[in-house]
Amino acid sequence: MTVPTSGSPPPQDPGEPPSKSQRKRTAHAAQDLGEALVGLRQSELEALDLPEALLVAIGDARRIRSRAAAARQRQYIGKLMRGIDPEPIRRALGARSEHDAQETQRFKRAEAWRQRLLEEGESALDDLSHVRPDLDRPHWQRLVSAARAAAPSGTGSAGPAGRELFRALRALLG
Repeated sequence: MTVPTSGSPPPQDPGEPPSKSQRKRTAHAAQDLGEALVGLRQSELEALDLPEALLVAIGDARRIRSRAAAARQRQYIGKLMRGIDPEPIRRALGARSEHDAQETQRFKRAEAWRQRLLEEGESALDDLSHVRPDLDRPHWQRLVSAARAAAPSGTGSAGPAGRELFRALRALLG
């Protein structure tokens, strides 16, 4: 017999019904998953192939402004969620958050390169050309010098030229 670790429920006999605590944990997990669905875009919801009643309840939850009514609606969504298999939804939300994390990393990487190019100029451009040997150096020199010329000193912002440099970096590094 294994001893449960602290915080985990004791092993349950498969023939016994779930305990009240387990039922409450399951209900709260379903409600939390439902709340995550409320935050998705409509196109993402439609891709999940959810039951019509759940889609309607999610749409209603988005329109409700009263705090008490919103809480009741979230509970209702949780009740509807208990009737469907949550695993495909969890996998889809996990894939979405992984994709978001990758996009965030790409954004940060492009922003770091833009900042380096604005601060260091030619030496940063040399490093970038080592990372991407196919770099059209004269084109990038024009982009960097335009962004550096447009940047007000000390603000770190380069206006439209800086945004253009950033978009070019995203395309290059993406």
